[in-house]
Amino acid sequence: MTTTALFTRVVPTTGTQRIGRIVRLHFANPWGTIVLPWIILGTIFLANLVIWLIVYWSVQGTTNRGDVADGLQYSGSSFYIFVYMLIVAIQAINVTFPFALGYGVTRRDYYLGTAVNFVVLSLIYSTGITVLSIVEELTNGWGVGGCMFTAGYFGGDWPTRFYVFFVALLFFFFVGALFGAIYVRWRASGMVALFIGLGLVGVGIIALLILTDGWSAVGAFFAAAGLVGSVFLSLVVTAIAATAGYVVLRGATPRG
Repeated sequence: MTTTALFTRVVPTTGTQRIGRIVRLHFANPWGTIVLPWIILGTIFLANLVIWLIVYWSVQGTTNRGDVADGLQYSGSSFYIFVYMLIVAIQAINVTFPFALGYGVTRRDYYLGTAVNFVVLSLIYSTGITVLSIVEELTNGWGVGGCMFTAGYFGGDWPTRFYVFFVALLFFFFVGALFGAIYVRWRASGMVALFIGLGLVGVGIIALLILTDGWSAVGAFFAAAGLVGSVFLSLVVTAIAATAGYVVLRGATPRG
């Protein structure tokens, strides 16, 4: 089914139908959002597995291999999927927004459908990665003590890991949606202003923490919140980004 076909039938009359059309629009070409990310993630995993095998077989003795396994408990190789989804969100807004509005879809319905799409994608990926983490756990790190989906900062059990994956994916999707909305509305000048603003805010926060010697207080706060609490706080930023993205997109003019 082509993306055009989604809008050439009878115009839906209910809000749910209109939002459903937007969700289907985003899934009309699953290559960039479903197929390619798993191919890349699989390739990264195979590369890691080869490295783990080389390290594992180059070390003799149970004690030495145990030490090697301890050194493999932290890996940043799965972080790519989160950054990739931020880019997916930016591209989704930039590509589909003018197309959808060209067929008479309101900005509200478009944004709600896009938000539902992001939630569905977050569920798909958090479920898939959690299943891989369970397999990794059951096979003792794929037989060699490797650790890609069960790194310590994802939590010690699979429900916690699912929660961390899901909330983190929501964060990157909706921050990406805000970036995409700013680009659609103000193009390159908006992005330049955005990054200058983020840079100034970041420098200001760092300066404030240094001048007030607040680093220890920040560390104590996140230590008290723990992994679950710290990740939950990111939902505040996600909600702000989602709301700001809608506000920005309401005033955007479709182009292209």
